[in-house]
Amino acid sequence: MKRLAIAALALIACAGAVQAQQWPAKPVRVIVNVAPGGVADITMRVLGARLTETLGQPFVVENRAGGDGYIGFEGVASAPPDGYTLVYSPGSSMMISPHIVKRADFDPLKMLTPVAATGAVSLYIIVKPDLPVNNYQEFVGYARANPGKLSYGTPGNGTSPHIAGEVYSREAGVKLNHIPYKGAGPALKDLLGGIIDSTFDPGVGLAQVKGGKLRLVAIAGPQRHPDFPDVPTLEENGIRGVDGGPYFGFYAPNGTPRAILDRLNGEVQKVMQEPAVRERFRTLAVNVAPAMTPDAFAAYVRAEYERYAKLLRELGIDK
Repeated sequence: MKRLAIAALALIACAGAVQAQQWPAKPVRVIVNVAPGGVADITMRVLGARLTETLGQPFVVENRAGGDGYIGFEGVASAPPDGYTLVYSPGSSMMISPHIVKRADFDPLKMLTPVAATGAVSLYIIVKPDLPVNNYQEFVGYARANPGKLSYGTPGNGTSPHIAGEVYSREAGVKLNHIPYKGAGPALKDLLGGIIDSTFDPGVGLAQVKGGKLRLVAIAGPQRHPDFPDVPTLEENGIRGVDGGPYFGFYAPNGTPRAILDRLNGEVQKVMQEPAVRERFRTLAVNVAPAMTPDAFAAYVRAEYERYAKLLRELGIDK
């Protein structure tokens, strides 16, 4: 019986290896659970184009925004676990939103399997051009002089920019009016239209800053941006703890064969090391994630989930 059991395990392992070698044998659908135009959408399209070339099958990107990322999650969790339906999500949807949405019928951490981390953003405090501020000191002075009147847009409730905005308000001693959108793209559109005063932008608005249509006053990240060397970080101004949140990443339905997860993880890691991809990420102000196995990424997701549980309680926005 012991020999039969060993033989059975060997056959299963061989079958998994063969399945991974044959995958993908048809197009792979990747659902991005935020609106088009945001950093998650753009980075997935960059990666999808390269994975299409390296794996020989189209990686078809489909945006399913809404429900704090849950609409996209549900579409993947209910799909066959065969490696042909994946979700690419900002870290906030997986590690922050569950503390706010609190759906008893659906927990993305339990319904989906982490596959590969890709990158995380710095955030940029960008203001509309007619706001009477030219730099960070004028911005924070204006916010303190006008409590509750200065609005800031984010990709949605519970997203990393939202959390960053609340942490910033606490640390800077200001009161800002949060305006949630269904993605960074829609928030940027309203900033350009003058409907909101500012954004905690994940990088999609930097081109508009370069074009003179918007003004960048501060960076919530570890260092200054090379294209804007005169714009200070928040830490330089004594504001700590404000960042772009956890890593974006790929997730698969539970039950997807481990051999497929490992192969996708390896292919993503290889693509992420390509100079052209890294340069594109740099222009989007995305910090490339360190290489992680699926198990390491899963451990990271759980640790960040727990960290944000504590932070959200402190901020009073965990409900």
